[in-house]
Amino acid sequence: MIIRSATLETVCGITSVLPRNALPEFAFCGRSNVGKSSLINALLNRRNLARTSGQPGKTQTINYYNINEQLYFVDLPGYGYARVSQAVRESWGKMIEKYLKTSKVLRAALVLVDARHEPSANDVLMYEWLLSREIPILVVATKADKLSRNELAKSLAVIRKKLDLPKETPLLPFSSETKAGRDELWSALEGFLASPEGT
Repeated sequence: MIIRSATLETVCGITSVLPRNALPEFAFCGRSNVGKSSLINALLNRRNLARTSGQPGKTQTINYYNINEQLYFVDLPGYGYARVSQAVRESWGKMIEKYLKTSKVLRAALVLVDARHEPSANDVLMYEWLLSREIPILVVATKADKLSRNELAKSLAVIRKKLDLPKETPLLPFSSETKAGRDELWSALEGFLASPEGT
């Protein structure tokens, strides 16, 4: 996809009323510091549209990015960040669940996992919850450039086994540093857009 425009249109906190958008939405889910904001920037060829930080827990709101007036990227708060209070973690979880339960135009959820590590218990819970809601899923293995080709192949096999991914569920390696996997991920997203129901 040629990116003609990309803007942060709406920011929602825990008490915000979520927008009722008409355009298709793609949600970005993953643990804190897995690279959601970096992936969004890489997909959009923008350096700092989505704010990134080396400190986990940077994204504490639901951020809606309007792309070409055609679709939205929805950056959800990261889960599993231990250095905040239980109450804060629970509020983030409620925000995520509220969005995923109420969006009428969600085409797919991208579940981001760190290619260098086995999926966490929270990653498994998120994946299984999305499955239970029959939300289409793309699993993206971030930070793929940190591994050799052989290491990455082994890691992808571990991720697929840990999440018990069916063969038809995409598992796409991605590097925000090198942009490796960008075309493949856009192709997958465009496939959901081409389908009337995102299936």
